[in-house]
Amino acid sequence: MQKKYVLAALKEMREKSKPRKFVQSIELIINFKGLDTKKPANQVDVKVNMPHATGKKGSGKSLLFAKDKAFIESVKEDFDRIIEEREIEKLSKKEIALIASDFDLLLAEGPTMIPVGKYLGQQLAPKGKMPKPVKPNKAIIEQILKQAGSVTRVTNKKGKFMPLVQSVIGNEKMQDEELSENALAIADAVTKELPGKHQNIKSIFVKESMGPPIKLATAKGASQK
Repeated sequence: MQKKYVLAALKEMREKSKPRKFVQSIELIINFKGLDTKKPANQVDVKVNMPHATGKKGSGKSLLFAKDKAFIESVKEDFDRIIEEREIEKLSKKEIALIASDFDLLLAEGPTMIPVGKYLGQQLAPKGKMPKPVKPNKAIIEQILKQAGSVTRVTNKKGKFMPLVQSVIGNEKMQDEELSENALAIADAVTKELPGKHQNIKSIFVKESMGPPIKLATAKGASQK
């Protein structure tokens, strides 16, 4: 996938865009061919660090270990799950395993790092999932989550395995240059995961959340089929 074709598709997308009362997300859709997605080896599940934050907290799930009640209350809408300090030692091995597999961003209020290490460290550490310690400050949390918006998980492992992946690359307020660079980062990461690399790419589209999908042209100048 070449940058000039992404930029051309984004330009066409904007030309066909209708005004909305909200800021639309911009998505990248990659359709596969020649893959049996029932086979684990052909299933895509990759984290991509995009060069530009999307303005959202990212597609990965976030978890916070915390102690301070006021802090918990102030950030409860920012996380997919919050585990209070008193709950840490009660977590079963199965629950800890799910935390390691299901959550991409783990944070911990300073004092909770001791019980986290004691009760969860044996399972989280080998998987590189020990949480990052943070101060109980909402502004700091919001900044961390904003930065995490440049990291996205691209997968077709959610629910029924589909012969495609779909990922947010930004929003309509972002520059096309930024959107194209995010799109290229995702496409490159996904292609590396495929057994046949580019041969397994059937077509690529960009679209606004409420707009029609726009197909990228191939290097030969024709639309991808």
